[in-house]
Amino acid sequence: MDTDVDRDAGATGLPAVVTAAHRRAESVGFGYSREPLTGRLLATLSAAVRPGGRVLELGTGAGVGLAWIEYGLGGRSDVQVISVEFDEALAAAVRRSGLPPGFDVRVGDAEKLLAGLGTFDLIFADAPAGKWTGLHLTIAALAAAGVLLVDDMDPGRYTEPDHRDTVDRIRRTLTEHHGLVTTELSVGSGLIVAVAR
Repeated sequence: MDTDVDRDAGATGLPAVVTAAHRRAESVGFGYSREPLTGRLLATLSAAVRPGGRVLELGTGAGVGLAWIEYGLGGRSDVQVISVEFDEALAAAVRRSGLPPGFDVRVGDAEKLLAGLGTFDLIFADAPAGKWTGLHLTIAALAAAGVLLVDDMDPGRYTEPDHRDTVDRIRRTLTEHHGLVTTELSVGSGLIVAVAR
């Protein structure tokens, strides 16, 4: 069955929903959209979310990550997807674009909201809050066997020593955590995938 979510958008090689999100990012001047490798991994992990599961994205941006999640879910409406964005204007632009059933974009500081959101089968940590600060809250929000995807973990991407130190701290927290099984992927922006025991 070929749906709009499944179709690739011509020469870009990207799903149509992702191409539309990239266009939205350009139109609102948002220059931090996910690279295709990270997006495809996010889509793959989304496709594996259990029936009736929950997905959390920290950092909506212009909605490119949400588009990859939508693509991975392939039209499923049984999964609840929550995305948290600090910038109200960005969140509004994503909402105006039209969200699939079960998708919700919330505005606020992810670190402050995390404790009240419940647990999730998949979390994509793509914002400073919940990754650079409050990582323990993100880990606590993982359901049993929940998957955490963290990007931008290549210290070579950062020129400031304190930023490299922060990335190293995040990496150590995830790789040394007794409740997580963790793999580091030296691809793209540097990825870490962790699964709650």
